[in-house]
Formats: sequence, C-alpha cells, structure tokens
Amino acid sequence: MIRLGLRLAVAGGREAITRLAVLAAAVAIGVGMLLAAVAGINAVSAQNLRYSWLNSAVTSAATGPEARDPALWVVREDFFAGSPMARVDVAVSGPDGPVPPGLSALPGPGEYVVSPALDRLLRERPADQLRDRFPGHQAGVLGRAALPSPDSLIVIVGGTRAEVGRITGATEITRMVSISPDKCHDCVIGLGSNGIVLTLSVVAAALLFPLLIFIGTATRISAARREQRFAAMRLVGATPRQITQIAVIESTIAAATGAIAGFGVFFAARAGLARIPFTGQPFFLDDLSLTPIQVLVAAFGVPLAAALAAWIALRRVRISPLGVTRRVTPRPPRAWRVLPLLAGLAELAYLVGNRPRTTEGQLFGYLSGILIVMTGLMIAGPWLTMVGSRLLARRARRVATLIAGRRLADDPRAGFRAVSGLMLALFVTSTATGVITAIVAERSSGTPGSAGHDFVSVATLPEDVGVPAAGITAGGHLIRVNPDLRRESHFEVRDGQVVSSDISLPGLLSCAELATIPGAGTCPAGAEVAQVFPDLTAPDYLPHTAAGPSWPASPRTAAELAKLNVIDVVVPTDGTTAAIERARTTLNKDFPYGRGAATEADYASDFTRQLNQFQRLADVVIVASLVIAGCSLAVSVTGGLTERWRPFALLRLTGVRLSELRRVVALETTVPLLAVSTVAIGVGFVAAHLFLRSQMQYNLHAPGPTYYVIVVVGLLASVAVITSTMPLLNRITAPEAARNE
Repeated sequence: MIRLGLRLAVAGGREAITRLAVLAAAVAIGVGMLLAAVAGINAVSAQNLRYSWLNSAVTSAATGPEARDPALWVVREDFFAGSPMARVDVAVSGPDGPVPPGLSALPGPGEYVVSPALDRLLRERPADQLRDRFPGHQAGVLGRAALPSPDSLIVIVGGTRAEVGRITGATEITRMVSISPDKCHDCVIGLGSNGIVLTLSVVAAALLFPLLIFIGTATRISAARREQRFAAMRLVGATPRQITQIAVIESTIAAATGAIAGFGVFFAARAGLARIPFTGQPFFLDDLSLTPIQVLVAAFGVPLAAALAAWIALRRVRISPLGVTRRVTPRPPRAWRVLPLLAGLAELAYLVGNRPRTTEGQLFGYLSGILIVMTGLMIAGPWLTMVGSRLLARRARRVATLIAGRRLADDPRAGFRAVSGLMLALFVTSTATGVITAIVAERSSGTPGSAGHDFVSVATLPEDVGVPAAGITAGGHLIRVNPDLRRESHFEVRDGQVVSSDISLPGLLSCAELATIPGAGTCPAGAEVAQVFPDLTAPDYLPHTAAGPSWPASPRTAAELAKLNVIDVVVPTDGTTAAIERARTTLNKDFPYGRGAATEADYASDFTRQLNQFQRLADVVIVASLVIAGCSLAVSVTGGLTERWRPFALLRLTGVRLSELRRVVALETTVPLLAVSTVAIGVGFVAAHLFLRSQMQYNLHAPGPTYYVIVVVGLLASVAVITSTMPLLNRITAPEAARNE
C-alpha cells in the first residue's frame, strides 16, 4: 500500500507534481519562519544570560565560588555616538579576587580592558573623542564569554580603592553573578526579555495563522479530483483504511520534503537574522540555535500534522464512497459566527481596567485576546462573505454580477477561503501600525535647544561638591578644568534650594549666562536667576518661544547664586558627533566620580532603540504576512479555476463570453476581499486602541501615509494576482476541454 501511495502521489503527471511542489514550498516557508521565531527566542535568552556578570554589585543573587580577596565594583552608563557603553570601575585588593567571564584577571590601577567592538573604535577615533576617557593604558580585550553581542561596548577600568570608593554605588563583591537577569528580582542590567519573548511569540502567532491558511489552501489543489479518485477506489473494493493510508502517504511526502527544505531556509537566512538587532543589539550566529527537542518536533511534527489534515479532509470519502458525487448546496453560515470575534474584543476591553499585575498574566491576557480575535475573524469570514454576496446579487445589473453573487451565496466558505490570508495580513498590519503610531505620537518630544545645538551635561555629586568660592571644588580640592572648558564655553547649574509659590525646578542658572546659550531659553523680564532643569531640557508644560523655553524666575540674586553648590555642568556644542564626543570626554575626565556625561538624545536612546526594535518586528510581520497572503491568494484562485473548469467550460459553450467569465472570477474574489478587508482593518485598529489603553493609557492616533500606501499596494497586488490567473481561464474553458471530459 505504501508503494501504491507513492506511485499515485506522482502518477498524475504535471498536475500531481505541481500540487506536491506547491505544498512542499508552503511547508518549507512555514517551517523556516517557525524555526526562525523559536531560534530568536533562544537567542534572546542566551544574550540575556551574558549580561549577568554586570549585575554582580547590584544583586544578592550571586552564584559560583567565592573569592578570598574582595574587589570594589561599580557599573555606570556611558555613551558614544548614540550607542550605550557599560563602564565598570574596579579596585582589586589581592591576587585572588572575583574574575568576570572572558578574563583571566581584573585590570589593576592604570589599566583597562575593552570589548572587541570598543577596541575597534579606540583605534579608529581620535583620542580626544574616546580614548582619553579611560586613565592609563589598554591591557587586553574581553573574551566572547563576557559579550552579550558582537557590537557590545564594554570597558573595565582599574583604579585604586580610594578612587573607586568615591564613586556612588561602589560595592565590595567576592563573586560574579551567573544567572539570567530574568531570574533575579533585583538585577538592573539586562534585556527584560519577557517583553521581547512576548513580542516574538506574537510575531510567531501572527505569522503562523497566514502560513496555516497557505498550507491548507495548497493541500486543496485538485481536492475534488482526488476525492473522486478515492471514491472510485472505494467503489471497486478499497477499504477506508487503505484509502486513508494512500492519502496520508501522499500528504506526508510533500510535508516531509517541505520540512527538510524548511531547515534549509532557516540555516540560509540565519546569518542575516543574526544581524537584525531585535533586542537593540545583534546576535552571535550560534545564539540562533535550536534544541534537539525543537528539531525533532519540527522534523516529525509537521509531517504528522499534514497526515492528520489528510485524514480529516477525507472524512466524506470514508463515510460514503458515493458522497462525493451527491453534492448539495451547503447550509449557509449563521450570524453566530461573529460571537468569537466579539468575545476576543471583549477580553481586550476587560483588560483596559483590569490589567494583570504580573508579566505572566499580561502574556496570557494579551496573547490569548489577540489569538481569539484572529480566530474570530476566521470564523466570521464566511458569514461576512455571504452578506456581501447577497447584496451583490440583489443589486446585479449584469450577467457576470448575478452569476458571481449566486455562486458566492451558495458556497461563501470557498469564496472566503481565497482571501482569508490577506484578511489576517491586514488585521496584523492595522494592529501593528496603530500601536507603533500611537507610541511615537505620545512619547516623541522636541529636542532641547535650537536646531544645530546639543547640550552635553554631567551631574556632579552634592556630597563631593563644596561651595565654589574660587571655582568648582570637590572634596575640598580644586577640580582640574580642562582648557577646552573655558568659562565662556561651559555653564554651571547650581543647586535650586528655593521653592516658589507656583513652580519649583531643581537647578538655578543666571539669566546673563542663559542669554548666551543659543536655544536654551529665556528668563522673565527683570529676573537675575532662572529655575532650570540641570541639563537644560525643558518639560512640555513650560511655554516655548523661538528662543526656547520660558524658564520661571528664582528669587535668588546673582551674588547668592555664586555661593551655591554646583549640581551640573553643561557644555553647548554644534550638534556634530565629533563636538559632542569631545565635550563628553572632557567632562568625564574632569568629573570622574559622578554620572557619565550625556545628552538628552542619549537619555532617550533606550526608548528609541526599543521603538526601532518593535518597528522592525512590525515590518517583518507586515511584509511576511502580505507575501504569504499573496501566495495563498494565487494558489487558491488557481486551484478554484482548476476544480471548476467544467462548469466554466459549459457556460462558455452555451454562449457566455470569455470576458463575462473573467468578470465572474474577478467578482468572486474581490467582493469577499473588500468585505473582509474592511472588517479586518477596523478590528485591527480597535484591538490596537484597547491594547494601548490597557498597557500605556494612550489613545489611538491616525496612522501616517505609509500605512495607507501598504494597504493600497497590498490590495493592488491582490488584484494583480487575480488578473494573472485569467490566461488559465481561457485554456480550461476551451471547447476541446469540455469534449475531453
């Protein structure tokens, strides 16, 4: 029976080979994308684990052997050209101290070690932009085990215990943390990968639905002829078990071939996937790996699922061999089909005021809600198609319109099946675009200062800064001010200790100095001192003019201001990368014990990277969904024409013109396409709004022009796919085709 099944699978000539090839290609695409999503989740976990050692001073969850000689340890954030940099200051107390992965020993005073990516930058960039930030000389390069990503910027700077002890947050450590940041409550450095895993899970689910539709559509190519062949075999004595074995063998061949090809698709695309910074940083290639269990599930689970699908598809033939020929009009779908869709939207609406407190609860709530909505769209699709077809038939003024409307009304499930993939693609597109657009609109704010100017600021520590009678002092000693930071090129923000009646800001700056900083803002008339934020960034609630924000006045005088502590030093630049990095390097050298020098753009960079990450994921889902939906539409239309060639051929023999038949085919596809697309787009925006209100308390914003371009291009591409099948209609309805039956 197995040999007979293998022979029948390819004995149908070009048609059988085409059917197997299309099904194998569909399975290959599905398996490849599914493996990529699973490997992406594995890569996120592997990358996050390599952040663990950086938490050694901030968590009590340290593991591993304890060293006899403790080390002072503090991690601070630095930046270079918009990229974050982790700076670790250490002071060893003896030879037997804790050692991070990728090193044989911690650097001593006057030494530092860097990651390979930072090592390249040190060789490429001028010393006054980067190298001068680190005292001493480079003593080595961090090994792979210490690097979350190939592009990670990390430096470990050695110092004396007196120097490192003056830095806020310096802690004695005796061991290195080696557990993932997701598994300790007080870890502060890492990916927070639960959110990324949620995103990748949604991506996998969003891609899986169109792929399942594509695979299901491909399996239905020549379904009617196959059922007739199997029914004929039943009539001549074949048992249901034998028919099932033959069908399972036929489907399993294509699925197994596609599964093997899917692994090839995954490994071919893995190098490109590793360079996509889904987490803000690219992956190492071997991070995108699969466990043996995942390989086995994909290799054997997909063919098994195909065999099960074949078994279910032939249920009519197994029950009655004559059932295939006794076809009647199926019962029309009922209005209850919209209830699952409403249930999914109701779950998302419930979360607006009842968002789960735990990450696991949010994972389950949002993911299940979106999946129920997508399932509800699939269930409601045939009913929506039937409603649209009945309206079309009632308003028909031409023969083609009447035929198309009647055929759709008789079997709306078949009409919806052709466009179901595109419906889900438009739903995913609308949801992703709605969420991203709202986040950008709600969180984006104007850059500080006027165009062409950026402020680099460094926060000094109040306990280290005394009253600057003769300059900026720290710890009773005059801080060396680099000649580049002349009085006219840097500005000292003082401690704002006065609370006014209407507003209070933490910093003070003289109005005379404020007037010399382009784009920094203005003082009220007659004021000597303005209340400001330390880095001169203005909140949205302050009034703005062409010169910048209008800062509130302080009752302090200029003479009183000079006696207050300095809490921030601000350096205006021309906005170029070279000028910003020179100012940052100078400030980090002159104020080595405070917060790293940064711009407002640096502070916003984490959000920007996260937003870009989700935008890339949304783009991947949108493009992949539309491509898969287009393939599904092409296969479905072609398969439908092949299955219905005889009715079309007879219509043509009775005098119906070929142009009318083309209109019938076009209307049978475009009517359900427009009906379900309108619903999918609306439901997508509703789902996006409910998610935004629940998770972020944002409202939905109108999408930008890009969204409308994507939708129009997707619909035009669908029309082009339908048009491309018209030459097949001419061939299958020729008079000789009817005579050959």
